[in-house]
Amino acid sequence: MGKRGKKGHQQQKTSRSKEYYYASEGEQEERNHVILPSSSDDEEKETKTDNEEAEEEHEGIVDQSNPNDKCPSKFSLYQESVQSPKGDISYLQKFFLMYVGGRQPLHLQEDFCGTALLSAEWLRTDSRRTAVGVDMDLETLDWSLHNNVDKIGAGYSRISLFHGDVLKPKEARLVKCGIQDSMEDMKLDDCEEGSMETDTGTGSQMKDGLVKENCVLPPIDIVCAFNYSCCCLQKRTDLVLYFKHVIDTLSKKGGIFAMDVYGGTSSEHGLRLQRRFPNFTYTWEQEEFDILHRTTRISLHYNLRKQQRKIRHAFSYSWRLWSLPEIKDCMEEAGFKSVHFWIREMPDTKDMKSTEGFGVGRDVKYEEVSSFKQQDAWNAYIVGVSK
Repeated sequence: MGKRGKKGHQQQKTSRSKEYYYASEGEQEERNHVILPSSSDDEEKETKTDNEEAEEEHEGIVDQSNPNDKCPSKFSLYQESVQSPKGDISYLQKFFLMYVGGRQPLHLQEDFCGTALLSAEWLRTDSRRTAVGVDMDLETLDWSLHNNVDKIGAGYSRISLFHGDVLKPKEARLVKCGIQDSMEDMKLDDCEEGSMETDTGTGSQMKDGLVKENCVLPPIDIVCAFNYSCCCLQKRTDLVLYFKHVIDTLSKKGGIFAMDVYGGTSSEHGLRLQRRFPNFTYTWEQEEFDILHRTTRISLHYNLRKQQRKIRHAFSYSWRLWSLPEIKDCMEEAGFKSVHFWIREMPDTKDMKSTEGFGVGRDVKYEEVSSFKQQDAWNAYIVGVSK
């Protein structure tokens, strides 16, 4: 599934010890995508029967503009059903220390950040960390400010959010300024040539017109684009351009870019998957696949059992499903020194009629591969190393 609320490529989620950190097995919370979406929740989930699905078609559609509908936000539903930030962060740390090393990664940029859930989690685990988020959907960023960013305590002062297109990052407008107090404790050599501009108070709303180009940010160690967001970029020229912007963003001392993608034989035809959570059922719907353009349309639906309502097309995306060789070629053309694939096989979609077949065991890890035989479904991290 894609990034929280974007449509097409125009809409883009400790200790202060100096020792390098690898997450323990328990901390490496797995991302339980089923081809695509699923949850970090360990609680057992169920799929719907055909009869239950038919019954749901007769239920109401939630009008989210009606304040009398006491329904959870579509953004909170997305976060619960789709995202697993702790698992992503564990792998990001592992990738950085494997391919760059020499220092602890402190500065993250989350492209297509949506509700910035991953950025908020990043800040919670180390008081030296900073985060930058970029997204095209202003409504989503506003929800993030009131529901994620405001709840991270002291970390509030260490995040900056920008509203704009990742293909034109310098023009993105600042909607929330941070990354100030954290810079005061950093060594000069950690900051390279600059630190965050501090022309306003901590956590204050910035004046209109301030763009990313005019903000001096700390050198970024890790840039990520998760939830298959790069599928929103449907032209090869756009993908290469985006990767070039990423390299320009990364620290001159070396950094990594990480994205995710899904694939398998089941990804190239119409598909409908459901998963039951304690208070709602989540449906992933994939339209028929265009083999000439490698495009499809993805829609996410939610059935709220307590309210007996449905949110149809809570999120919809027009995607180009990039192959792994295409992504590697584009990364190398953009200037990445090396590209690495980490893949894990997912449950066969034909066998997802049982609870056990729907989820992924915690012992199923991503592994670095140099070759991989085609399967019904798989997920992959692609890691680009800048130098």
